[in-house]
Amino acid sequence: MPREKLQSSDSGPVYPSGLKGPLKSFIFKGVALGGGKTDKTAVANIEYFVNKNKIFLHSLTNKIKTEDDYSSDQKLFENLSLKKSKIKYIAINAPLSLPKCIRCELKCPGFEKCEEPEIAWLWSSYRRSQKKKTKAKLFTPYTERCAEVFVANELEEKFHSSHALGANMAPMTARAYYLRRRINKPFIEVYPKLSLWRIGRSIGIQKSYLRTHKHSVHGEEVREAIINHLVRSDIAFIYDEDKKKLIEDFSSFEAFLCALTGVLKYKKQVEPIPKTFPAKEGWIELPKEEITW
Repeated sequence: MPREKLQSSDSGPVYPSGLKGPLKSFIFKGVALGGGKTDKTAVANIEYFVNKNKIFLHSLTNKIKTEDDYSSDQKLFENLSLKKSKIKYIAINAPLSLPKCIRCELKCPGFEKCEEPEIAWLWSSYRRSQKKKTKAKLFTPYTERCAEVFVANELEEKFHSSHALGANMAPMTARAYYLRRRINKPFIEVYPKLSLWRIGRSIGIQKSYLRTHKHSVHGEEVREAIINHLVRSDIAFIYDEDKKKLIEDFSSFEAFLCALTGVLKYKKQVEPIPKTFPAKEGWIELPKEEITW
């Protein structure tokens, strides 16, 4: 689908055939957040046409970086805070909540004696893990959240996401907080590795490929297989040059996965929050194991 045939005009974007006219649609923005001093940040804009059940990758911006005094954060703010009432979710690959012990303002007895619901849940999960294996590591409720523990221990595979305030993720958490407090739009948190796994499995991609999605040998093959399936199945419209960018640039693909997870949430194709999960704890939107496209 060459971009030249779908270029925006003065009256607005020109849509693919079948997506013209007064159709109900919503915008889903996906953000693959990199460091504020790098060029690893990307934003994907998906427009989902409800009546047609079609996903249209409207635009894709990658390698967002600081230029002179114009910070990458300001560029992101301007991109994400556009006054479009149709924006349903901004889906981001960074924590949107802090660990319980950082948020807590009570007198601390130590988490060994703490009776707060979040800490009680973490203890229950830890003890279940102990029964499964002898070397289960004790949690640290000042760096990790219930969501990370849930993803690591309660799903069909082990997904070891970085702790919200761990060494690798803490700068991203701080940056996500900085951006979110300036933008009055609904945010959701996404774990792209798990979204890739669930989406990939739903369209028949073998597990071995999905486990090596970042490897230079198989990574591009996995990304191309997912993009080709979505296009061939008439689920998504994607410009040829954006397709190439999604396959070659992992940050762009992660941004697309985040936006796509936002669409799945709108379509009720994400896991419900477990009834036993602490009510005040942050949650990660997880696509269902069996996705109805």
